[in-house]
Amino acid sequence: MSTADDDQMAIDVRGVEKTFRIPAHRVESLKERAMHPLSRGEFHELQALRDVSFQVARGEFFGIVGRNGCGKSTLLKILASIYSADAGRVRVNGTLAPFIELGVGFNPDLSARENVVLNGVMMGLTRREAEWRLGSVLEFAELEDFVELKLKNYSSGMMVRLAFSMMVQSDAEILLIDEVLAVGDAAFQQKCAEALFEMRRGGLTIVFVTHDMGAVQRFCHRALLLEKGEVLHAGDPTEVAERYAEVNSEHIAPEVLPGEDQFPLPLDPRPESDLEVPASQSPHLVDAWLDLANEPRPAIVAQGADVKVNAVFEGLEAVAEPQFAFIVTNTEGVDVFGFSAAPPVDADSSAEGVHVQAAFFNCLAPGTYVLRCWVLDADAPGQPVLEAPSALVFSVHGPVGGVGCVSLAREMSAVRIGSTR
Repeated sequence: MSTADDDQMAIDVRGVEKTFRIPAHRVESLKERAMHPLSRGEFHELQALRDVSFQVARGEFFGIVGRNGCGKSTLLKILASIYSADAGRVRVNGTLAPFIELGVGFNPDLSARENVVLNGVMMGLTRREAEWRLGSVLEFAELEDFVELKLKNYSSGMMVRLAFSMMVQSDAEILLIDEVLAVGDAAFQQKCAEALFEMRRGGLTIVFVTHDMGAVQRFCHRALLLEKGEVLHAGDPTEVAERYAEVNSEHIAPEVLPGEDQFPLPLDPRPESDLEVPASQSPHLVDAWLDLANEPRPAIVAQGADVKVNAVFEGLEAVAEPQFAFIVTNTEGVDVFGFSAAPPVDADSSAEGVHVQAAFFNCLAPGTYVLRCWVLDADAPGQPVLEAPSALVFSVHGPVGGVGCVSLAREMSAVRIGSTR
């Protein structure tokens, strides 16, 4: 690489590898060591990073994403010189400030004033400069009234506000930030976002680790996706977000989703004894899937797409006027939106199932969602004859983050169908 290229490059990572040796037995006392003299030699290796290479230009906002355990935090700690790499090289051209865990370095027995001054000095400021910036730090954190309070009496929200405010005041040329937008309330998160945009416009070099694909697409010039310690994809943030969604969808199975207790039903289920049908003929969901105009059964759908929800039910012969209800829920158990209707179903007694289809315009924010569905009997309002708390799992990708804005189903139909077996 030429000298000119070196001047334009803030971070250069080439072939970095890192392996941890994890002891098979933990020896904490002399007695245990005497009883198990050979246990210290037993361990297994965890290769956290494998031949990782990338470059970050000066003034670039660079995202690093990946599933839990993929090596993101290990990579960030190597960049910060907290860990040393087993192989490869790392070059950092400029002063660097790591904010890997907000609040690390604070002394809980000191006041906010004392912690701000102490951390400022640790970041390279003189005591006078640190004291001069105290007002700006407290103003951003909205903690002017608590400046003399010891940090051990701060709430967790107050602590992260103070820590982020310290980061904003840093004079470093390169910032390493780990999941900073996952802290604080909604108002402070918006304040954090505005501060990051200001840093971006100011030409700071920022390496940003997050699970929030909306933030990656809003802030980052480029991004890198890690999977099992290897670089899976690097480049355009939207492309990286799409690959991240694909990787996540490959590892999501309905049986490992949160159970019914984490997805509370809005209706009390109807007792089985009231159904008055044999167990083999009881209402049940046979299949559920999504359709796009150009792709059947996608696992990932884009924002702005027209989506059709499909569900096939059997065992509804005894339900003369079935009503169908659907709710889309995020993986934290929050209901995002729902739709329901009692579409006309023909009276073909030879049909073995009912195919329900509903259409909506996808305005969901990027993330993973669960489709829940119910069948109700019009003759017994409020009493479902069938419930499927995790009928379908799908992911959404797109440039718009934040809270999903959605429209309800625009049309819905249900028809009797032949054998679904």
